[in-house]
Amino acid sequence: MPRTPRIVGLGGGGDTEDGTRLLYDYALDLAGKKRPRLLYVPTAVGDADSAIVSFYERLHGRAELSHLRFFPWPPADLRELAFAQDAICVSGGNTANMLAIWRVHGFDAVLREAWQSGVVLFGASAGMICWFQAGVTDSFGPGLAPLRDGLGFLAGSACPHYDDEELRRPMYQRLIREEGFSPGHAADAGVGLVFVDGELTEVVTPREGATGYRVDADGETPLDARLLA
Repeated sequence: MPRTPRIVGLGGGGDTEDGTRLLYDYALDLAGKKRPRLLYVPTAVGDADSAIVSFYERLHGRAELSHLRFFPWPPADLRELAFAQDAICVSGGNTANMLAIWRVHGFDAVLREAWQSGVVLFGASAGMICWFQAGVTDSFGPGLAPLRDGLGFLAGSACPHYDDEELRRPMYQRLIREEGFSPGHAADAGVGLVFVDGELTEVVTPREGATGYRVDADGETPLDARLLA
């Protein structure tokens, strides 16, 4: 039976390792299985071995884990691999480079089809903004810049690290107010924005006082967040 499309966009990891695990547990629980099959996609960090090791250390015993490398080339069965999963986790890193690699190999289309079939998609930072039409990124250099060609699974724009990187908030608001950037959503570090069938349904966090925001040309509106414990 078809399942509802779900995405959990994380504004960044929790402020503790336990907090980060709570966020991952929340996303994995959406799969509805005690031990879901989880694929890690670290394209945004160039398939770094350290990121892959950290992923396995963090989630060992929580799910049936695997990972997808695009270097030196991806496996031939990308669609079969994605559809074998209950959830797919995308790393942080360079969003623009990641999207370019995915598009060259057709993985963007694979992800859309998997998402529409009910595979849960989640990730932090690059793993958050990639699902939207646009986002605030440091993909093009040490400064922040607009990224206007996201995957578009979710409408509008997004900004992670809203409270832990001081330039993100003013940049995002200026882009929307002055440069025609689509209104959208922002998330503090350690905050999960939960989208079901393309609509925001819940904001969750292990951090007291952290939350998500709706941001448009008139400013930001804080959203109610449920505390994970």
